[in-house]
Amino acid sequence: MDIFEKIAEQKIREAIEQGLFDDLPNKGRPLKLEDFTWVPEDLKIAYKVLKNAGYIPPEMEIRKEIIDLKELLKTIDDNQERIKKIRELNFKLLKFNIGRKRPFYPEDFPEYEEKIIRKFIE
Repeated sequence: MDIFEKIAEQKIREAIEQGLFDDLPNKGRPLKLEDFTWVPEDLKIAYKVLKNAGYIPPEMEIRKEIIDLKELLKTIDDNQERIKKIRELNFKLLKFNIGRKRPFYPEDFPEYEEKIIRKFIE
């Protein structure tokens, strides 16, 4: 441990002993941890700052649009409109996968998982 870590640890211990952490908001509730595993290590802090400022990275915007389109498809009865939205969904999935920094995992999109597995087996 370097000197700064030792100083920080000492300050934290003193604060615990003084009870400064006893009345924190959300005490006893689970933390909402965010999944930034898909973000390169050197960009994680920048993405977090942007998110806190109300901006989201393009990858997350596309992912949100994909989720919204999936939900919308469940409600469409008109076949022509459904086909149009499926094409839009496929385009967004392609765009999303091209921009990914990590490999595609079928469990990310369960509705395609079986089709992908069948392609590899056949």
